[in-house]
Amino acid sequence: MSLNTRKIGFVSLGCPKALVDSERILTQLRAEGYEIVPSYDAADVVVVNTCGFIDAAVQESLDAIGEALEENGKVIVTGCLGKRAEVIREAHPDVLAIGGPQDYASVMNAVHAQLPPKRDPHVDLIPSARGSRSRAARRVSPASRPEADIGVKLTPRHYAYLKISEGCNHRCTFCIIPSMRGDLISRPVDEVLVEAERLVRSGVRELLVISQDTSAYGVDLKYAEREWKNGRVRTRMTELCAALGSLGAWVRLHYVYPYPHVDEVIGLMAEGKILPYLDIPFQHSSPRILKLMKRPAASAKTLDRVLAWRRACPEIALRSTFIVGFPGETEAEFEELLDFLDAAQLDRVGAFAYSPVDGARANELPGAVPEEVKEERLERFMAKQARISAARLQRKIGTTVQALVDHVDSDGAVARTAADAPEIDGLLHVVDGQKLKPGQFVEVRVERADEHDLTGRIAGNR
Repeated sequence: MSLNTRKIGFVSLGCPKALVDSERILTQLRAEGYEIVPSYDAADVVVVNTCGFIDAAVQESLDAIGEALEENGKVIVTGCLGKRAEVIREAHPDVLAIGGPQDYASVMNAVHAQLPPKRDPHVDLIPSARGSRSRAARRVSPASRPEADIGVKLTPRHYAYLKISEGCNHRCTFCIIPSMRGDLISRPVDEVLVEAERLVRSGVRELLVISQDTSAYGVDLKYAEREWKNGRVRTRMTELCAALGSLGAWVRLHYVYPYPHVDEVIGLMAEGKILPYLDIPFQHSSPRILKLMKRPAASAKTLDRVLAWRRACPEIALRSTFIVGFPGETEAEFEELLDFLDAAQLDRVGAFAYSPVDGARANELPGAVPEEVKEERLERFMAKQARISAARLQRKIGTTVQALVDHVDSDGAVARTAADAPEIDGLLHVVDGQKLKPGQFVEVRVERADEHDLTGRIAGNR
């Protein structure tokens, strides 16, 4: 190890919420003078931020820890899997330290134990930067530009995740997140809005609002009012969205549970204040299965609400996730789910065959569905949704849409419409977009579509 530098390698795994945790740790490391390096060889210590939600994520995290140990030898583990330290120690007894999610202090203490911080009063406190990311597992690259006002960001400079709360008050039987991240803790609304303002000032054109349960934002704070600008704003989802909508950036809502007050934000979408996009995990349509899942806000009127949202805001794009093959799911209940897809006409859908998660109460339910049946149902489900998605995208041919450019090369530009969140939804390929720039808004006339993506040309070009 060099006496003059302290170099940290960093691997970030998991969801956008974990990504924000990584950004906060990296910001603190930079504030204390550590250099972030992109390779194991260059690092004095490697930090691995893990995911532990499902078995596949656990294995991916264990593999990443093993690779870091093999390539470097000095590894500090943090993140969701850190709540199951015994699993990590059994597989990798040589890790230096293990901490859980949002446990920033334990990470920094472990780093300090290996690499005492170098104090330099003449350096900027947060000489951070925004890099690019393209995979769920990220080996973080060094800084490319100073961002003292917003800290380190791992997204492209034109969009950023805005985490408004931690934890969840619900106890869905298939989920172990509350055991990892605890109960709901909302950030005060003024703190969130100040961060959003800084991000927009730094060049962010799209704010992606994330949490474990966005709809429940502020309930733990009794929706307290806080001072912001020249007025007062309640710590509540609708009021937060209205305020974010005044900043001049795209505002996209993720992880929204279908509580009754979600109807309020549809009006903001219809008025153009936030994007007409709702990421709302329904998980199933059968009342009995939803009860077994202990899903919040389960209601037989879900379809009626979806149709009402479309009437209030015809351009709304609805994304959802579902679980097929949940314990006890009958063929009739699965068929009911397929019928729901036909009726709801959702734009973007993700689905998973139920997989037992260590510690989840659903594992104790009777009526386990055979693996071959789960896979067959998943295939049928996705085939039906692919036809629905393709048909909905076909309707966009001949229309002109606004898009945000993500990437430009000799083949043109890759952009996204208001209906497409980064990394999980579709793309808009702009065939004549070679002169566009990432972060630029552009009007595009759609010429072709498939079940996932659109292709078009800049409006006015021939």
